[in-house]
Amino acid sequence: MLSLKKSLNILRKTNALLEGHFVLSSGLHSSKYIQCAKLLSFPNQADKICKSLANKIKKNFTKIDLILAPAMGGVIIGYEIGKLLKKETIFCERVNGIFILRRGFSIKKNVNVLIIEDVITTGKSSLECVKLIKKAKAKLVGFASIIDRSDKKTLKIKNKIISHLKIDVPTYSSNNLPAELKKIPITIPGSRFIK
Repeated sequence: MLSLKKSLNILRKTNALLEGHFVLSSGLHSSKYIQCAKLLSFPNQADKICKSLANKIKKNFTKIDLILAPAMGGVIIGYEIGKLLKKETIFCERVNGIFILRRGFSIKKNVNVLIIEDVITTGKSSLECVKLIKKAKAKLVGFASIIDRSDKKTLKIKNKIISHLKIDVPTYSSNNLPAELKKIPITIPGSRFIK
C-alpha cells in the first residue's frame, strides 16, 4: 500500500492536485481540484495507485462480476482496476445529460456490479450509475474511487466507499464562500457541462 505522503507526491508531481478557486461538477466551490486525468496520463505513476486501490477492493468486496464506470473520468480507472481484478469492465456515458449504456454494453440480471470513479465528491455520478444497475435488476456491490473527497454533509451515497485516498477538502455553496476564496478567479474544471 502506498502511504499518504507518497500518494500526495504522485498527485502533485503529475499535476493531478491543483490549487485555486474551482466550481466542481456538483456546483460546489473548492480551493483544491483533483484532476485524475492528469494522474492517468502518467501510467507508470498511476499504476502504483491503481494496484493499491485494487488491493483494497479485494479486501472489502468478495463478489464482483462486473465493473461499471461513468464516462469520462471513470473509463481509464475502471479499465485498469478491471485488468488487475480480471473482471469485465464497461462504462456508461451521458446522452442528453443522462447516463446510458451504449456500444453494445449491457448489465445482466443478478450480476454483482462495482461502480468505479476517479473522484467522488457528492456521489451524484455514482448514484446515476446505480439507476442502470437497478433497471437491469442487477446487484450493487459498492463504490470505489481513486480519491474520496466527500464529506458527510454533501455525500449522497449511503454505502461504503473504498478509495485509494481520502482527502478532506472543504466545499462551499456560492452564497457561503470564505473571503480568501472570493479573491481568486473561478475555474470550472471537469466535463459535466461541456457541450
